[in-house]
Amino acid sequence: MPDKLFDEKILRKLEQLTLIASRVRAGVIKGERRSTRRGTSIEFADYRDYTRGDDLRRIDWNVFARLERPFIKLLEEEEDLAVHVLLDASTSMDWPHGDTLADNKFTFARRVVAGLAHISLGSGDRLTVNALRGGISIGATWGPYRGRGRTLDLIRFLSGVQASGSTDLNAALRDYAVRTSRAGLCLIVSDLLSPGGYQDGLAALQGRGHEIALIHVLSPDEVNPPMAGDLRLVDSETGVAQDVTVDGALRDQYVRRLLAWREEISTYAARRGIHYATVETSTPWEALILYELRRMGLVH
Repeated sequence: MPDKLFDEKILRKLEQLTLIASRVRAGVIKGERRSTRRGTSIEFADYRDYTRGDDLRRIDWNVFARLERPFIKLLEEEEDLAVHVLLDASTSMDWPHGDTLADNKFTFARRVVAGLAHISLGSGDRLTVNALRGGISIGATWGPYRGRGRTLDLIRFLSGVQASGSTDLNAALRDYAVRTSRAGLCLIVSDLLSPGGYQDGLAALQGRGHEIALIHVLSPDEVNPPMAGDLRLVDSETGVAQDVTVDGALRDQYVRRLLAWREEISTYAARRGIHYATVETSTPWEALILYELRRMGLVH
């Protein structure tokens, strides 16, 4: 993962954005957005980092005097938005291979994750990032943290995460649903190439009160494969090989099935109230956030 993840122009644009949660269950977040439940309790609950725009009257000046850093006091019924970013770290995400990683799905996905996380941290949200691998959600975990000062640490974390093995999305998402104590906005970045499917896992997350956004990442050659002739296809996760002869008819059938698969996911997501964005890695990663996710109402 390149050290220079953002140039200054992209960074400034991302810092103007906020993640939007509109359907998280009442009792966790009230109102269209935002990061707090405004209750009447005066019981102290926790601290979070001060961010620009916070009410200075909320700073704990005693803590500031000791640590020389400003912290905001949170009350019992006042909680920041919990943001959960789940990154599919299976081998199928590490495609295509080769000297250029311009269209590599995992490189693209990590950049999207870093961009969304930077927005979340800058908004004072309570952010957790998890890499999904195998049938569990704890292969690599970062957070929960708050504050834009954590961005460089996040980038170092993502740089160390490698795509390997297979991911049972249903099992991994169910596992994460059980482990999380706070419902919030759950952003999942995956190619959805999991033989067991994904629907049961998404249902488990919704059952725990999460609002879900599904970002479906594919490479251009998966959408429009340049293959022809006699080929041996090898599953990147299982190593299982199959000999096929690819002609125009078979290629057309593949394209039709891919379009039907995407439409099936879109229909399922709409029926369940899940945000769904499908993107090819030839699209600039920042364009996905700045335009598509903004159009969908996930960022503002």
